[in-house]
Amino acid sequence: MYPHALHHVQLAMPEGREDEARAFYGGLLGLEEEQKPEALEARGGVWFRRGELRLHLGVETPFAAARKAHPALEVRGLGALADRLERAGLAPRWDGALPGMRRFYIDDPFGNRIEFLEPV
Repeated sequence: MYPHALHHVQLAMPEGREDEARAFYGGLLGLEEEQKPEALEARGGVWFRRGELRLHLGVETPFAAARKAHPALEVRGLGALADRLERAGLAPRWDGALPGMRRFYIDDPFGNRIEFLEPV
């Protein structure tokens, strides 16, 4: 009867930039694209998944990036991910303020804030 699990997180993206979403979320982060239901395909956007993690990007017009609200993705191999992102020209913003976690933030191609963290 009550909520018991998080099904997915949705972030906004600008119209027509699905290939950039695929390059970042699929290419750099290694998430698998999930086929959207046929009834939703015309709306644009793209869905990703890895195991139980589901991240949906939906077209929003006018578009406004999420600068404060953000998903936090737990990672195995945080340092290796940071190196991979740096090689792609992105600059992780490290933050040591959360006890028991190493973490950094990065912006997706649309300016949405994404947090990556790993227990220490």
